[in-house]
Formats: sequence, C-alpha cells, structure tokens
Amino acid sequence: MGNQQHFKYSTGVVGYPVFFLMLIWIVFWLQVRFFPVIKTWGIVPETLIGLRGILLSPFIHSNIEHIYHNSIPLVVLSMALFYFYRPIAWKVLFFGILLSGLITWTIGRPANHIGASGLIYVLVSFIFFKGIFAKHFRLVALSLMIVFLYGSMIWYVFPIKDGMSWEGHLGGLITGFVFAVIFRKTVAKPDRYVWQEPSYNEDDDPFLKHFDENGNFIESLEKETENEFETEDEIEVQPKDNLNPSNINYIYKKNLKP
Repeated sequence: MGNQQHFKYSTGVVGYPVFFLMLIWIVFWLQVRFFPVIKTWGIVPETLIGLRGILLSPFIHSNIEHIYHNSIPLVVLSMALFYFYRPIAWKVLFFGILLSGLITWTIGRPANHIGASGLIYVLVSFIFFKGIFAKHFRLVALSLMIVFLYGSMIWYVFPIKDGMSWEGHLGGLITGFVFAVIFRKTVAKPDRYVWQEPSYNEDDDPFLKHFDENGNFIESLEKETENEFETEDEIEVQPKDNLNPSNINYIYKKNLKP
C-alpha cells in the first residue's frame, strides 16, 4: 500500500485558509469603518515607503467587489496547498508573498498595488507546475483541475485591463514556477509496492500461494500444508485370537516426516 501521509486530512487544511480569509475581511472592515488610510499601504514601486506593501498588500482591497472576487479562489487554492503540500505550505505562502511582492515593487508602474490576487497567482502557478513535475497521478489531476478552473487567468498577466495590477499577477506567476522548481524534490509519491522491490520472490508471496500452477484458486491451504510432509504408511498385523489365526486385526499407522 502506498504512503499517503501527505494526503491525510487535518483541521489545518480548512482552518488555516479560513483564518487567513477572516483576517483579510477584518482588515477590510477596519479600512471601511475606521481607517481609510489603510487603502494606501500597498506596494508603491521603487519607493522605500512602498516596501511595506510587500507584506501588507495581500490584506488590502479597494472595494467589496475586489475582495469578493479574491476570497473564493484564495480559500480553494489554500486548502489544496495545505492538503497536498502540507510540509511546505507555509513556506510557499510566506515566501510567495515576499517574492511576488518584491517583483511587483521592481517592475510595477508608479501606482498603489493592492489585493491578494498576486498570492492567488502564486498558488495557481505553484500547484500547476508542481503537479506536472511530480508525475503523481493525484497531483497531475489537481494540475488539470487548476487549468480548468483558473486557466483563463493567464491573460491577466498582460496589461489588457486598466486599473488591474498585471505586474502583481506576473510576479505571482513567476514566483509559483520558481517555487515548483525549488521544491521539485519535495514530492508526495507513494512508496514502492512489494512486487516492485528487487528482492521480491513470487514463490514467497502469501497471496500467490492461493493459486495452483494452472491458475486455479485454492480456498484453503491446510490440505496443501499437510502434503508438504512425506508420509510412510505402516500396517501392523496382529492376530485377534491365537486359537483362530484367520481372525486378524489390521492397525493403520501414519508416520509424518518433515
């Protein structure tokens, strides 16, 4: 049986993404209700004060529509990350925010870049390329599902829509690919099956012993176990009555020799 330790469900698979999303919504509520200045704390390229946005921008959104469109894919992709790649999930999230934000700060237009879309592109890119590199059927299937659900997002790494940070999307795409290469060897693969081991011998397989040379299934091996012993039958002849030799008892003895 394959090793499924990477694919075991835990409360963190749902708990961490939901907590992260709640934090984003709390920041948005504080921004709208009390501190509108929060909205200006995004990534401002090539400025020292704009460096703070590398950490803060994923938590800041311009309006309810902006945060709504980012919420669903962020939770879905985060759950997939923690379920399939739990050992490296936090590294991908934390360093993904840093690297994608730094790329945005380097190549971005002079503007205030905010929103979690850059992190979403990190997750989409990482999960897709990681599954392809892994060549594990579950992870490849996950990659194909990502393409089906979010494949159209590839167009938004180009400047095709005004007011959208395509630089942040591009930075996230590049970051996800880089992490998929860096963590290429950290792949959840099943252990080798018994019959794949070089030392495997079919004659010692307890399952195959249930089949004879013609391929017929043997329900019980007890009879076969008895036949593993060589038998020597002895018949002891004893007269029952000395006065009548014709009346004889035959005593059958079975000797087992291993």
